[in-house]
Amino acid sequence: MATKKPANAGKHWTRDDIAKLRQLARENTPTRVMGLKLDRTAEAVRGKANDIGLSLKPTNQRPYNRRKI
Repeated sequence: MATKKPANAGKHWTRDDIAKLRQLARENTPTRVMGLKLDRTAEAVRGKANDIGLSLKPTNQRPYNRRKI
């Protein structure tokens, strides 16, 4: 069974696409969900974020090595 390609697969990223990507990253949206909202693959989302220097790591999470007292 072949997987369906997103509608924007292989298309250039517009300014609006990049703005939406930045907004979704600020909201700590999971990469897979970002891909669905932008109609792109999760790999494309990660690649573009890397190209523009955007971190997709959640900002409101406690570090894993900290214990709750």
